[in-house]
Amino acid sequence: MDTQTYLTKEKYAEMEKELEHLTSVGRTEMAEQLDSAKSLGDLKENAEYHQAREDQAVMEERINHITSALKTAQIIKGGKHSIVEIGAEVTIARKGSSAKTTYNIVGREEADPSEGKLSMDSPLVQAMLEKSEGEFFDFLTPDGEKVEWKVVEVK
Repeated sequence: MDTQTYLTKEKYAEMEKELEHLTSVGRTEMAEQLDSAKSLGDLKENAEYHQAREDQAVMEERINHITSALKTAQIIKGGKHSIVEIGAEVTIARKGSSAKTTYNIVGREEADPSEGKLSMDSPLVQAMLEKSEGEFFDFLTPDGEKVEWKVVEVK
């Protein structure tokens, strides 16, 4: 599995800010929640304490994830792209259709199909990687249908 994390400058800064918040404010608030829950009595049957411990574990997992992602981060370069690759903006159309769809090719951390951001690990992007404007590529849909697409534009 690729351990490289691809991030835009903006996402990198956002993750740094989140990490700073979690390690300072988040941990302080969590310690206060745990102290408050402990004061409620018997820890074996203290639902507030168990919930606070679970919340703490989730927060620490997020801190570890962000720390790891930032350590392995490679900043995505902007600018003009001539082929489909990470950082490119790609417009595609299904063969025989005039309807076009535009996607930004990003890393896992930024993928959000509802915003037109596809992870370079997604099957659709994998099918079109390294194609240039005017080239066709086949994509196998989840139900097994083979669909031919055209790369209309790469920016």
